[in-house]
This record gives sequence, C-alpha cells and structure tokens, in this order.
Amino acid sequence: MQTKVKRNTKGFKRLPLGPHGGVQLLLIQSVADLGKQGQVVEVKRGYALNYLIPQGLATIATEHHQRMVEKHKAKLQQIEMARQAELRTYATEIAKQSITIEANATEDGHLYGSVGATEIVAALKKNDIHLHADQIRLEGVLKELGLYTVKIRLSSEVDGEVKVWVVPTVAAD
Repeated sequence: MQTKVKRNTKGFKRLPLGPHGGVQLLLIQSVADLGKQGQVVEVKRGYALNYLIPQGLATIATEHHQRMVEKHKAKLQQIEMARQAELRTYATEIAKQSITIEANATEDGHLYGSVGATEIVAALKKNDIHLHADQIRLEGVLKELGLYTVKIRLSSEVDGEVKVWVVPTVAAD
C-alpha cells in the first residue's frame, strides 16, 4: 500500500510555515532589506512563490539546504582569509617602495598644479604596482614639494602605505 504525501488543492507540497504564519525560506543570495546569504527568513507566501524562489534567491528551509549553505560559507570564508593574507603581503611589499613624482614648482616649493591619486597610481604602475585611484587615500591633494606617506586601502580589512617624493621637474637644457 502506498503512502500519499499530503498536498494542498493545487497539487504542490505545503511550504513550511514560520511562527508568524509566513513561509520560512533559506536565502541562497543576499537580498536587500531582507537578509544575507544563508539566513532563514520568514516572508509572505506570494513573495516567496512569485519572486524569491523563481529568481533563485531563496529555497525552502530544510536541514539539508542549511548544511549545504554552511559548507559553502565555510569554503568562502577560507578563500577570503587566503585573499586577505595575500593582500597583507602585498601591502608590506608596497610599503618597502618609494616613488618619485616630478612636478613644476616655484622656488619656494609650491607646486603650480597639484599631485593627486591619478599621478600616484601612474607612478606606482611604473614600479609594477597596479592600483586604482579610489584605493589611494589622500587627505587632500599634494601642493608642495617634499616626502609624503600616502595611505592605501587594498580591502576593507587591509591598509598599507607608500612613500611619495614630490620633486621639482628637472629642465633639460
């Protein structure tokens, strides 16, 4: 004799209900204003059936799915820790460097223009260090000749610094 799975009138399995009467889902991806990847959330039935599940953003909250997400999170965390370690090594390597930027200046040492993040990135690129201008953290543009310690943000957790020499342009006679 076969046992039948209790189904609702439309022929689908019932969705697990949460304590507030909504549907409990496990988020596969982070959803703005709802939760982060791996969280179990409770949403209205229509939102679950018409948007979250069809878009692949969530699945039914079963123990099996939660274990899979936890394994995936652990693997992503290991990858992120390795990446952060590489960035720390890179920051140490950058800190050993010093770059020189030539700029037109008055005899008092004031620059006619200024040195900003784009000039620093271009000088770093000559030393085979590839950064973006938004990773350079200047408190303002450099307007005088001299030695500056410029902060660099490689990630949200890894910061570094580089020494920047701003020197007067040597005129070729």
